[in-house]
Amino acid sequence: MKITEFLKHNYRHFNAAALIDAAEGYKTHLDNGGKMLVSLAGAMSTAELGISLAEMIRQDKVQIISCTGANLEEDVFNLVAHDYYERVPNYRELTPAQEQELLERHMNRVTDTCIPEMEAMRRIENVILEEWVKADQANEAYFPHEFFYKILLSGKLEESYQIDPKNSWLLEAAKKNLPIIVPGWEDSTLGNMFAGHVISGDVKKVHTVRTGIEYMMFLAEWYTQNATDESTVGFFQIGGGIAGDFPICVVPMLHQDLQRTNVPLWGYFCQISDSTTSYGSYSGAVPNEKITWGKLGQETPKYIVESDATIVAPLIFAIVLDQ
Repeated sequence: MKITEFLKHNYRHFNAAALIDAAEGYKTHLDNGGKMLVSLAGAMSTAELGISLAEMIRQDKVQIISCTGANLEEDVFNLVAHDYYERVPNYRELTPAQEQELLERHMNRVTDTCIPEMEAMRRIENVILEEWVKADQANEAYFPHEFFYKILLSGKLEESYQIDPKNSWLLEAAKKNLPIIVPGWEDSTLGNMFAGHVISGDVKKVHTVRTGIEYMMFLAEWYTQNATDESTVGFFQIGGGIAGDFPICVVPMLHQDLQRTNVPLWGYFCQISDSTTSYGSYSGAVPNEKITWGKLGQETPKYIVESDATIVAPLIFAIVLDQ
Protein backbone atom coordinates (compact mmCIF):
# COMPACT_ATOMS: atom_id res chain seq x y z
CA MET A 1 0.00 0.00 0.00
CA LYS A 2 1.32 3.47 -0.88
CA ILE A 3 1.99 5.87 1.99
CA THR A 4 -0.72 8.22 0.73
CA GLU A 5 -3.28 5.43 0.54
CA PHE A 6 -2.45 4.32 4.08
CA LEU A 7 -2.71 7.85 5.45
CA LYS A 8 -6.00 8.65 3.75
CA HIS A 9 -7.49 5.37 4.96
CA ASN A 10 -6.37 5.74 8.57
CA TYR A 11 -5.95 9.47 9.25
CA ARG A 12 -9.57 10.59 9.54
CA HIS A 13 -9.91 12.71 12.67
CA PHE A 14 -8.28 15.35 14.86
CA ASN A 15 -4.62 16.16 14.08
CA ALA A 16 -4.47 13.21 11.71
CA ALA A 17 -7.28 14.68 9.61
CA ALA A 18 -5.66 18.13 9.77
CA LEU A 19 -2.51 16.56 8.31
CA ILE A 20 -4.47 15.23 5.34
CA ASP A 21 -6.28 18.54 4.82
CA ALA A 22 -3.03 20.50 4.95
CA ALA A 23 -1.35 18.18 2.46
CA GLU A 24 -4.27 18.31 0.05
CA GLY A 25 -4.33 22.10 0.39
CA TYR A 26 -0.61 22.20 -0.43
CA LYS A 27 -1.20 20.15 -3.59
CA THR A 28 -4.18 22.28 -4.63
CA HIS A 29 -2.15 25.44 -4.16
CA LEU A 30 0.62 24.15 -6.44
CA ASP A 31 -1.85 22.73 -8.96
CA ASN A 32 -3.40 26.19 -9.24
CA GLY A 33 -0.05 27.62 -10.26
CA GLY A 34 0.99 28.84 -6.82
CA LYS A 35 4.46 28.78 -5.32
CA MET A 36 5.47 27.66 -1.83
CA LEU A 37 7.77 28.97 0.88
CA VAL A 38 8.83 26.39 3.47
CA SER A 39 10.18 27.65 6.80
CA LEU A 40 12.34 25.46 9.03
CA ALA A 41 12.64 26.12 12.75
CA GLY A 42 13.96 23.82 15.44
CA ALA A 43 16.62 21.31 14.50
CA MET A 44 14.97 19.80 11.46
CA SER A 45 18.26 19.29 9.62
CA THR A 46 19.72 17.28 12.49
CA ALA A 47 16.43 15.36 12.50
CA GLU A 48 17.38 14.51 8.87
CA LEU A 49 14.36 16.13 7.25
CA GLY A 50 16.59 16.36 4.19
CA ILE A 51 15.61 12.80 3.31
CA SER A 52 12.16 14.05 2.30
CA LEU A 53 12.77 17.78 1.80
CA ALA A 54 15.50 17.20 -0.79
CA GLU A 55 13.01 15.25 -2.92
CA MET A 56 10.48 18.07 -2.56
CA ILE A 57 13.12 20.46 -3.91
CA ARG A 58 14.04 18.10 -6.75
CA GLN A 59 10.43 17.88 -7.83
CA ASP A 60 9.86 21.65 -7.65
CA LYS A 61 7.39 21.46 -4.78
CA VAL A 62 9.32 24.20 -2.93
CA GLN A 63 10.27 27.53 -4.48
CA ILE A 64 11.91 29.34 -1.54
CA ILE A 65 13.06 28.39 1.96
CA SER A 66 13.40 30.34 5.18
CA CYS A 67 15.45 28.67 7.89
CA THR A 68 17.47 29.35 10.98
CA GLY A 69 21.24 29.48 10.76
CA ALA A 70 21.28 26.22 12.68
CA ASN A 71 19.22 24.39 10.05
CA LEU A 72 21.37 25.86 7.28
CA GLU A 73 24.64 24.62 8.75
CA GLU A 74 23.44 21.41 10.37
CA ASP A 75 22.40 19.91 7.04
CA VAL A 76 26.01 20.26 5.92
CA PHE A 77 27.37 19.01 9.26
CA ASN A 78 25.29 15.86 8.77
CA LEU A 79 26.49 15.56 5.18
CA VAL A 80 30.18 15.44 6.11
CA ALA A 81 30.20 13.95 9.62
CA HIS A 82 27.24 11.61 9.89
CA ASP A 83 29.39 8.61 10.83
CA TYR A 84 30.67 10.46 13.88
CA TYR A 85 27.25 11.43 15.20
CA GLU A 86 26.03 9.64 18.31
CA ARG A 87 22.44 9.00 19.24
CA VAL A 88 21.44 9.08 22.91
CA PRO A 89 18.03 7.37 23.16
CA ASN A 90 17.91 7.89 26.93
CA TYR A 91 18.66 11.61 26.76
CA ARG A 92 15.86 12.40 29.23
CA GLU A 93 17.73 10.44 31.90
CA LEU A 94 21.17 12.03 31.51
CA THR A 95 22.68 13.48 34.67
CA PRO A 96 24.54 16.80 34.68
CA ALA A 97 27.74 14.78 35.07
CA GLN A 98 26.96 12.80 31.91
CA GLU A 99 26.21 16.02 30.05
CA GLN A 100 29.61 17.32 31.19
CA GLU A 101 31.23 14.17 29.82
CA LEU A 102 29.66 14.86 26.43
CA LEU A 103 31.01 18.41 26.55
CA GLU A 104 34.51 17.16 27.34
CA ARG A 105 34.30 14.86 24.31
CA HIS A 106 33.16 17.86 22.17
CA MET A 107 29.81 16.21 21.49
CA ASN A 108 27.12 18.89 21.24
CA ARG A 109 23.72 17.39 22.07
CA VAL A 110 20.53 18.26 20.17
CA THR A 111 17.79 16.29 21.96
CA ASP A 112 18.77 12.65 21.22
CA THR A 113 21.60 13.39 18.77
CA CYS A 114 25.15 14.55 19.45
CA ILE A 115 26.98 16.58 16.81
CA PRO A 116 30.78 16.07 16.86
CA GLU A 117 32.50 19.46 17.02
CA MET A 118 35.80 18.57 15.35
CA GLU A 119 34.47 16.39 12.52
CA ALA A 120 31.48 18.62 11.72
CA MET A 121 31.76 22.20 12.89
CA ARG A 122 35.52 22.75 12.64
CA ARG A 123 35.76 20.93 9.31
CA ILE A 124 33.18 23.26 7.78
CA GLU A 125 34.76 26.30 9.45
CA ASN A 126 38.09 25.64 7.77
CA VAL A 127 36.51 25.41 4.32
CA ILE A 128 34.11 28.33 4.61
CA LEU A 129 36.74 30.59 6.19
CA GLU A 130 38.61 30.48 2.90
CA GLU A 131 35.52 31.83 1.15
CA TRP A 132 34.96 34.52 3.79
CA VAL A 133 38.55 35.73 3.48
CA LYS A 134 38.48 35.56 -0.32
CA ALA A 135 35.30 37.65 -0.50
CA ASP A 136 36.57 40.03 2.15
CA GLN A 137 39.81 40.71 0.28
CA ALA A 138 37.91 41.21 -2.98
CA ASN A 139 35.56 43.67 -1.24
CA GLU A 140 32.61 41.39 -2.05
CA ALA A 141 29.65 40.43 0.14
CA TYR A 142 27.35 37.43 0.04
CA PHE A 143 24.44 36.07 2.04
CA PRO A 144 25.12 33.20 4.48
CA HIS A 145 23.45 30.63 2.24
CA GLU A 146 25.46 31.84 -0.76
CA PHE A 147 28.70 31.01 1.04
CA PHE A 148 27.34 27.49 1.66
CA TYR A 149 26.37 27.20 -1.99
CA LYS A 150 29.96 28.13 -2.92
CA ILE A 151 31.57 25.40 -0.80
CA LEU A 152 29.01 22.77 -1.83
CA LEU A 153 29.23 23.49 -5.55
CA SER A 154 33.03 23.77 -5.46
CA GLY A 155 33.33 20.04 -4.80
CA LYS A 156 35.76 20.63 -1.93
CA LEU A 157 33.64 18.58 0.46
CA GLU A 158 32.72 15.66 -1.81
CA GLU A 159 35.40 13.33 -0.44
CA SER A 160 33.99 13.92 3.03
CA TYR A 161 30.38 12.99 2.28
CA GLN A 162 29.13 10.38 4.74
CA ILE A 163 25.49 10.16 3.63
CA ASP A 164 23.94 9.75 0.22
CA PRO A 165 24.16 13.32 -1.12
CA LYS A 166 20.61 13.06 -2.49
CA ASN A 167 19.47 13.32 1.16
CA SER A 168 21.04 16.74 1.68
CA TRP A 169 18.36 19.36 1.15
CA LEU A 170 20.90 22.19 1.02
CA LEU A 171 22.90 20.47 -1.70
CA GLU A 172 19.73 20.07 -3.78
CA ALA A 173 18.89 23.72 -3.13
CA ALA A 174 22.39 24.74 -4.23
CA LYS A 175 22.03 22.84 -7.50
CA LYS A 176 18.87 24.81 -8.26
CA ASN A 177 20.19 28.07 -6.79
CA LEU A 178 17.02 28.09 -4.71
CA PRO A 179 16.47 31.37 -2.86
CA ILE A 180 16.95 30.95 0.89
CA ILE A 181 16.24 33.43 3.68
CA VAL A 182 18.25 32.97 6.90
CA PRO A 183 16.99 35.49 9.47
CA GLY A 184 19.11 35.77 12.58
CA TRP A 185 22.00 33.85 11.02
CA GLU A 186 24.21 35.46 13.67
CA ASP A 187 22.56 33.10 16.16
CA SER A 188 24.31 29.99 14.84
CA THR A 189 27.58 28.16 15.32
CA LEU A 190 29.10 29.57 12.14
CA GLY A 191 27.69 32.98 12.95
CA ASN A 192 29.64 32.87 16.20
CA MET A 193 32.72 31.68 14.32
CA PHE A 194 32.40 34.52 11.83
CA ALA A 195 32.20 37.04 14.67
CA GLY A 196 35.34 35.49 16.16
CA HIS A 197 37.22 35.78 12.87
CA VAL A 198 36.20 39.43 12.53
CA ILE A 199 37.34 40.14 16.09
CA SER A 200 40.66 38.38 15.49
CA GLY A 201 41.15 40.23 12.21
CA ASP A 202 41.06 37.25 9.83
CA VAL A 203 38.07 38.95 8.18
CA LYS A 204 38.34 42.74 8.05
CA LYS A 205 34.76 43.74 7.22
CA VAL A 206 31.80 42.51 9.24
CA HIS A 207 29.46 43.08 6.28
CA THR A 208 31.32 40.55 4.11
CA VAL A 209 28.40 38.36 5.21
CA ARG A 210 25.24 40.23 4.30
CA THR A 211 22.68 41.02 6.99
CA GLY A 212 19.12 40.15 7.92
CA ILE A 213 17.83 43.54 6.79
CA GLU A 214 19.28 42.81 3.36
CA TYR A 215 17.51 39.44 3.45
CA MET A 216 14.20 41.24 4.02
CA MET A 217 14.92 43.56 1.10
CA PHE A 218 15.77 40.55 -1.07
CA LEU A 219 12.58 38.78 0.01
CA ALA A 220 10.50 41.88 -0.71
CA GLU A 221 11.79 41.92 -4.29
CA TRP A 222 11.33 38.16 -4.71
CA TYR A 223 7.77 38.26 -3.34
CA THR A 224 6.83 41.22 -5.52
CA GLN A 225 8.05 39.36 -8.60
CA ASN A 226 6.46 36.01 -7.74
CA ALA A 227 3.14 36.77 -6.03
CA THR A 228 0.23 37.67 -8.28
CA ASP A 229 -3.53 37.36 -7.91
CA GLU A 230 -3.39 34.39 -10.31
CA SER A 231 -0.30 32.75 -8.78
CA THR A 232 0.01 33.42 -5.06
CA VAL A 233 2.78 32.29 -2.73
CA GLY A 234 1.92 29.85 0.05
CA PHE A 235 3.56 29.53 3.46
CA PHE A 236 4.35 26.11 4.96
CA GLN A 237 5.74 26.66 8.44
CA ILE A 238 7.56 23.99 10.41
CA GLY A 239 7.79 25.13 14.02
CA GLY A 240 7.71 28.80 14.94
CA GLY A 241 10.20 31.48 15.85
CA ILE A 242 12.18 33.74 13.57
CA ALA A 243 12.30 31.28 10.66
CA GLY A 244 8.54 31.75 10.31
CA ASP A 245 7.82 35.19 11.72
CA PHE A 246 10.52 37.00 9.71
CA PRO A 247 9.47 36.01 6.18
CA ILE A 248 5.72 36.11 6.76
CA CYS A 249 6.07 39.77 7.72
CA VAL A 250 7.18 40.75 4.22
CA VAL A 251 3.53 41.13 3.16
CA PRO A 252 2.45 43.64 5.83
CA MET A 253 5.78 45.43 5.31
CA LEU A 254 5.01 45.87 1.61
CA HIS A 255 1.47 47.00 2.42
CA GLN A 256 1.95 49.15 5.49
CA ASP A 257 5.50 50.48 5.25
CA LEU A 258 5.82 50.83 1.48
CA GLN A 259 2.12 51.61 0.94
CA ARG A 260 1.83 49.21 -2.00
CA THR A 261 -1.77 48.31 -2.73
CA ASN A 262 -1.38 45.60 -5.37
CA VAL A 263 0.45 42.98 -3.28
CA PRO A 264 -1.48 39.72 -2.70
CA LEU A 265 -1.64 38.19 0.77
CA TRP A 266 -0.10 34.77 1.34
CA GLY A 267 -2.28 32.33 -0.61
CA TYR A 268 -2.00 29.29 1.69
CA PHE A 269 -0.86 28.80 5.26
CA CYS A 270 -0.01 25.72 7.29
CA GLN A 271 1.88 25.44 10.54
CA ILE A 272 3.14 22.26 12.17
CA SER A 273 3.78 22.94 15.82
CA ASP A 274 3.78 21.11 19.13
CA SER A 275 3.43 24.44 20.92
CA THR A 276 0.09 24.70 22.69
CA THR A 277 -2.08 27.76 22.09
CA SER A 278 -0.80 30.27 24.62
CA TYR A 279 -0.53 33.92 25.61
CA GLY A 280 1.77 36.07 23.51
CA SER A 281 3.56 33.15 21.88
CA TYR A 282 4.18 33.33 18.11
CA SER A 283 4.55 29.56 17.90
CA GLY A 284 1.34 29.12 19.86
CA ALA A 285 -0.75 31.67 17.97
CA VAL A 286 -3.60 30.29 15.88
CA PRO A 287 -3.56 31.22 12.17
CA ASN A 288 -6.53 33.59 12.44
CA GLU A 289 -4.43 35.94 14.57
CA LYS A 290 -2.36 36.62 11.45
CA ILE A 291 -5.40 38.23 9.80
CA THR A 292 -5.11 41.14 12.26
CA TRP A 293 -1.48 41.67 11.22
CA GLY A 294 -2.24 41.80 7.51
CA LYS A 295 -0.46 38.54 6.73
CA LEU A 296 -3.41 36.29 5.87
CA GLY A 297 -6.91 37.03 4.60
CA GLN A 298 -10.29 35.77 5.71
CA GLU A 299 -10.42 33.40 2.73
CA THR A 300 -6.80 32.15 2.89
CA PRO A 301 -6.74 28.36 3.32
CA LYS A 302 -5.36 27.88 6.85
CA TYR A 303 -4.22 24.71 8.58
CA ILE A 304 -2.52 23.91 11.85
CA VAL A 305 -1.29 20.45 12.81
CA GLU A 306 -0.46 20.27 16.50
CA SER A 307 2.11 17.51 16.57
CA ASP A 308 5.81 16.73 16.26
CA ALA A 309 7.13 18.06 12.95
CA THR A 310 9.64 15.21 12.66
CA ILE A 311 6.61 12.91 12.35
CA VAL A 312 4.22 15.16 10.43
CA ALA A 313 6.37 16.92 7.81
CA PRO A 314 7.65 13.77 6.02
CA LEU A 315 4.09 12.43 5.86
CA ILE A 316 2.73 15.65 4.34
CA PHE A 317 5.62 15.67 1.89
CA ALA A 318 4.82 12.06 0.96
CA ILE A 319 1.26 13.03 0.02
CA VAL A 320 2.46 16.06 -1.95
CA LEU A 321 4.93 13.80 -3.78
CA ASP A 322 2.20 11.16 -4.46
CA GLN A 323 4.22 8.49 -2.70
